[in-house]
Amino acid sequence: MADEQQFIENGLQRSQIDEFFQEELGRAGYGGMDVAKTPMGTQIVLKAEKPGMVIGKGGENIRKVTTALEEKFDLEDPQVDVQEVDEPDLNARIVADRLANALERGWYFRKAGHTTIDRIMESGALGAEIVLSGKVTGARSRVEKFNRGYIKHNGQPAEEIVDEGQGTAVMKLGTIGVTVKIIPPEAQLPDDFEVHEDMDPEELVPDAVEANEGVEELLEGEPEEAEADEADAEAPVDEDAETADEDDLDEEVVEEVIEEEVEADDEEFEEVDVPGEDEEIEEELEELEEDVEAEAEELVEEMEADADDEDEGGDA
Repeated sequence: MADEQQFIENGLQRSQIDEFFQEELGRAGYGGMDVAKTPMGTQIVLKAEKPGMVIGKGGENIRKVTTALEEKFDLEDPQVDVQEVDEPDLNARIVADRLANALERGWYFRKAGHTTIDRIMESGALGAEIVLSGKVTGARSRVEKFNRGYIKHNGQPAEEIVDEGQGTAVMKLGTIGVTVKIIPPEAQLPDDFEVHEDMDPEELVPDAVEANEGVEELLEGEPEEAEADEADAEAPVDEDAETADEDDLDEEVVEEVIEEEVEADDEEFEEVDVPGEDEEIEEELEELEEDVEAEAEELVEEMEADADDEDEGGDA
């Protein structure tokens, strides 16, 4: 069988076993399980709020559960161990079941949600979130959320640190899904930090202190090295200065020659005149004025002639 197929079958079997325990041990406060296959058989660790109800009188219930595991899921020699949950209010599975039972008993969803999440935070949780989805109050489905503290929704911390549990409340209008997420008090998030006051750095980070000592030694030795470098550099400085002076002189001579050429060019441009431009412009303006005056006289004569013709026509 391929590895991928084996992973799928193992995951499916684990989910079926989890559902079986949820149905059989719901009243005992089932809080999850851990399955590990060993050479001696299959080791199953159950977490429950009331271990006595899981074991039963004289171990009767635990023997029934073991027999059912062998028959239904073909497990070889299952060994079931029951552990009590230290703080039920910090177990997401138990809290989700409690909230679902409260909704089935008729609690108003908002009161049940706030009461439950307040109990979680009072138990010391860093953050919690409750999501109710379904026909909460009417015929139309919707989602209600209750948040407190700090919660992670994605990434590696959300998979490894956040405890998540689901429950289902069967109501007259329909089922309501309950999802609870809790970050336990002892969780160490990747963005946590602490500030230590009045403490010796060597006790906290000895490696960093050693590295700093090496840096201080280098800093102390810098002035001596700088003086030695200056002494070594004094000899070649004279030759470099002479060559630099010669280069400066050459540059000054070139600059003077360039300035003289530029001044000569400016003088030539100043002396050059453009002959006849002003005279031609004045002649053109005079011609334009004469043309305009002639046109104006012609218009006046035409207007006077028209006026005389009208007078003669009126007299006739």
